[in-house]
Amino acid sequence: MTTVLLTGATGFVGSRLRPVLEGRGLRVRCLSRDAARAERRFPGSEWVQADLADPVAVRKAMQGCDAAYYLVHEMGSGGDYREREAAAARVFALAAADAGLRRIIYLGGVAPGAGQASEHLRSRERVGEILSDGEVPVLELRASMIIGHGSLSFLIVRDLAARLPFMVLPRWLDSKTEPVAIDDVLVALVAALEVELAQSTAFDIPGPEILSGRDILLRTAQALGLADPLVVRVPVLTPGLSARWVRFVTRARWAVAREIVVGLTHDLLAQDARYWNLIGHEGRLHFDDAARAAIAEDQQRPGGFWGLIEPAMKRLRGRSS
Repeated sequence: MTTVLLTGATGFVGSRLRPVLEGRGLRVRCLSRDAARAERRFPGSEWVQADLADPVAVRKAMQGCDAAYYLVHEMGSGGDYREREAAAARVFALAAADAGLRRIIYLGGVAPGAGQASEHLRSRERVGEILSDGEVPVLELRASMIIGHGSLSFLIVRDLAARLPFMVLPRWLDSKTEPVAIDDVLVALVAALEVELAQSTAFDIPGPEILSGRDILLRTAQALGLADPLVVRVPVLTPGLSARWVRFVTRARWAVAREIVVGLTHDLLAQDARYWNLIGHEGRLHFDDAARAAIAEDQQRPGGFWGLIEPAMKRLRGRSS
């Protein structure tokens, strides 16, 4: 039986990938900083405890594994998170070589143009480089915004669309990206175990549409069953100021929201979509379908101030059937 190590197994992507891999008959060894807590949340899976900063614990967790998924990041954990991400990637690459893994599968971000990357995107890119510099081949899959319940970037979009009757949109929200559904990301990650890999390789995994930030906000409002909000364009609202505004409106933590907002200030477009052809995956979900699925899955109802505002917005802006 093939054994894979799954890092980030309690996160947005990892918690969805784990049952898919198990359903395919793979032995999935899930890594967590707190294995006991993780097992209480997700019983029935194999959990091992290790911090990625601990080389001995990571090597032990990898023993007997054929491949490893690297789905972790430190965004929002403090100002020096880039150094911690780089150090963890070095530990992981060395441990993978010692354990004899045949491949590492890394979910990173679409590479922006020269000089246009946010700190978070630069760190994601650097992690990919460090992993690929190791002895074990790395298959890096690069996604922009992932649409699904539990995605921090989609949470921000959803809350903005649900809670604001009008939106002040800075000019930089004309920047374009190719959001991809979580279901398609899972297909890409599972197929990555079997893709021929002689050396480290990176592929973009774009969604089927190119959308601006404005498009994404308006179409999310439509998926919520709301009339389009009034849009006011302003030329001077900086990403930093926008992030502070987002902090007030959404449930996302400030440190995370800031990194995501700053990362949207330039186009994030895939170089190509050849990975989908390589694995024979057609029919990627369009944004509207992915957004509706994410909204339907979100059963958490906001409390406090926004618990009053959202129903009021629904009454005022509800679309007529």
